[in-house]
Amino acid sequence: MQRVLIGIDRLSTLVGQTFAWTVVILTAVIVYDVTARRFFAAPTTWAFDTSYMLYGTLFMMAGAYALSRNGHVRGDFLYRNFSPALQAKFDLVLYGLFFFPAIFAFMISGWHFSVQSWAQNEQSSMSPNGPIIWPFKFLIPIVGLLLLLQGVVEVVRCVQCIRTGAWPQRLSDVEELEKQILAAAEAKGAEALAAEMARGGEAAVVRAASQVGASQDPTPRHPHS
Repeated sequence: MQRVLIGIDRLSTLVGQTFAWTVVILTAVIVYDVTARRFFAAPTTWAFDTSYMLYGTLFMMAGAYALSRNGHVRGDFLYRNFSPALQAKFDLVLYGLFFFPAIFAFMISGWHFSVQSWAQNEQSSMSPNGPIIWPFKFLIPIVGLLLLLQGVVEVVRCVQCIRTGAWPQRLSDVEELEKQILAAAEAKGAEALAAEMARGGEAAVVRAASQVGASQDPTPRHPHS
């Protein structure tokens, strides 16, 4: 079971990290349009449509990835003080009441929305050249399916946590070096870490951070669980 859960985590990660590259394309489009408009008095007719479709794609395709990393907004000022089992029960109720009904509605309405757009060969009315936008709208049911899969994974984790009293392992990204350094300073003491950094330079910082990271749970879900 754990292998299946981690496998879906990997799928969400692959999709999210792949589509994260759209931010590079989006940046290039905006820079080109601003440069052409400002310095050559030649604004484009396609940059606006391209930019909102790229941003929408980035935002939607990162949804399941954010869910797999437990990265969506939550009222942590109360939640973090709950025991893991209570957190899991809380999550389970909210998934049943809000998440799955919303996702099913999102998928169904998104499918009809995209099919209707395809049947009409819908084109944008926001710019003179009017590019087709139905391929962009077909992302809606695809995103819904990815979120549904990741939501099922999270529900299974909730059930496992209720049974065992601890959150099961999940796939996680490498933490930023700054966070690892802070953890190393807390574990070793700021003065000891500073002395080690003075002796070994940057390599010593990375080594100390790696040692602390290896000694901790590689996939924590909640800092106070």
